[in-house]
Amino acid sequence: MNIVRFCRAFAPLLLLAWLWLHAPAAGAECENPAMLRISIIPSGDLKKDMLAHQPLLQELRAALGIPVEIYVPPSYGAVVEGLVSGAIQLARLGPASYVAAKKADPQLTAFASFEHKANAYQQAGAFYHSLLIVRADSGIGDIAAVRGKRLALVDPQSTSGALIPRHVFARQVGRPLESYFGQIGYTGSHVQSVSRVLDGRADAAFVGSVNLAAAITDPAAMQKVRVIWRSQAFPLDPFVYRGQLCEGLKKKIRGVFLKGDGARQAAVLENIDGVRFVPISDQDYQAVRDIY
Repeated sequence: MNIVRFCRAFAPLLLLAWLWLHAPAAGAECENPAMLRISIIPSGDLKKDMLAHQPLLQELRAALGIPVEIYVPPSYGAVVEGLVSGAIQLARLGPASYVAAKKADPQLTAFASFEHKANAYQQAGAFYHSLLIVRADSGIGDIAAVRGKRLALVDPQSTSGALIPRHVFARQVGRPLESYFGQIGYTGSHVQSVSRVLDGRADAAFVGSVNLAAAITDPAAMQKVRVIWRSQAFPLDPFVYRGQLCEGLKKKIRGVFLKGDGARQAAVLENIDGVRFVPISDQDYQAVRDIY
């Protein structure tokens, strides 16, 4: 075979090889959306959730220079699905829903949380507790007395409102919740769980200490609730973004939380009862993985 015939025979293969070497790897291009979509796990009051996060949206719009929209879904799982699919780029998750989302998409990155103000049910800090509550006038004074009663849980992916009870509390009492309580139902939010206890539709409920403080602000109403069980401390909600986002965009997002303007950041924190934002990493949520 002469050199001309050789080149003609192998030219297509050489061209394919050259193109392969110089083509970008599949999926290598980072995501740089024209609009950022942020989501938060539902608390039970859609209007309140939307208003509480408006200062954060304004801060993000100013820093990123693109439109920013917020989406408050009906369930924890919907936020996770949105992140994994790419429909949502930034979110505030619960600790357990973050662990679930991270398992589905290992590139998901937790980058910030916040220290909460002290309240009637916990000290200040970047942590919270799962609480088992009953009406103060119910005659239920401890966990032995709540056996066989009607229980309200929040959402299957709620850390304090379902997973800690199903794993930590269940181990403590030596049996699954279904055999310890007479009836169990999911309410969809901490607010609804608290309401069901107060109005008598449930005898007891597992809720987060931060959520309980937000749901009951009237001192007279606080006297109507009794805490009969408290879990160990767990890390507060992480703010997470998709790891596939371009580095410049991720840096700007982190800056809003960790290096933001004092006055505007103060408004963001005030609306979520926070003291300051703090940097976090995936390792901070190992305690949540350990409960399973």
